[in-house]
Amino acid sequence: MTTHALDTSARLSVAPMMDWTDRHCRYLHRLLSREVLLYTEMVTSPALVRGGALHLLDFSEAEHPVAVQLGGSDPKELAQAAKLCEAHGYDEVNLNVGCPSDRVQSGTFGAVLMKTPAVVADCVKAMQDAVSVEVTVKCRIGVDDQAPDEVLPDFLNHMQKVGVRRATIHARKAWLQGLSPKENRDIPPLDYPLVHQMKRDFSDMHLSINGGIATLEEAQAHLEAGMDGVMIGRAAYHNPADILCQADRRIYGTGQDSDPVAVVAQMLPYIEAHLSGGGKLHQVTRHMLGLFAGRPGARGWRRYLSENATKPDADTKTVEAALMSVTQAAA
Repeated sequence: MTTHALDTSARLSVAPMMDWTDRHCRYLHRLLSREVLLYTEMVTSPALVRGGALHLLDFSEAEHPVAVQLGGSDPKELAQAAKLCEAHGYDEVNLNVGCPSDRVQSGTFGAVLMKTPAVVADCVKAMQDAVSVEVTVKCRIGVDDQAPDEVLPDFLNHMQKVGVRRATIHARKAWLQGLSPKENRDIPPLDYPLVHQMKRDFSDMHLSINGGIATLEEAQAHLEAGMDGVMIGRAAYHNPADILCQADRRIYGTGQDSDPVAVVAQMLPYIEAHLSGGGKLHQVTRHMLGLFAGRPGARGWRRYLSENATKPDADTKTVEAALMSVTQAAA
């Protein structure tokens, strides 16, 4: 995709989330919205380059626009990984400078890299030299005892100097000691004003805000206040219809609202293909549990799929039976 097209797509994006935003999740999200920018789970450069785990890069052509997120801290290895991602057809390569997990820190990448912006700049430069697709960064406002109002502008300055044009900022610090990854998503306070200030200070960069944003109304408020984009994580996963069904019309001014019941029907051929290839139903339907959250029949839909999708004979008929909870409740 062109840079301009990706800038437009990035007005709203679904965050990269480990164990959640796999290819089945992204296919579902793409049916709900034609426009939003989708991200893979983080894929580590060692897994691709040393481990040869190229299956981690598999995706459906229907998912475009889609970006891959890489984790790593070795410029040469990240450059090789970025090449593999470009060859697979991704529209963007994103470097993770925000994940606080222990597993990530031990590999010296993720949020710990906020401490060494020069290393990140070297990584980004190596990736840019290796590929023609855009290289972007997702970061935190700082880690541990760093002062975000000092560290974040310095970090963005390093990025801008090597030609990074688009970045996503998670508006929380990451505490690398004492907090779990889950706690790091909730406990450190959000600092939206600082991220908005960064947009004013780095007006030439395309900056998206991330962290704690749970509704389209909140996303629109950030855009109206001057942010270029908004990235939504857990809310888009647990309540996908609330975030994505109206996104094309309200955020992009295009298209019609999608209908979750119709989207279930659209998922059936995809599920058939997955099952015929040896896949299991629950690998797809686990991402569909929240599709009717807050709507009549949602509990029956969720319960039926939870109880039956893992059975050996589970197939598309299982999904159709679960949908009866919703259609009957709406009748």
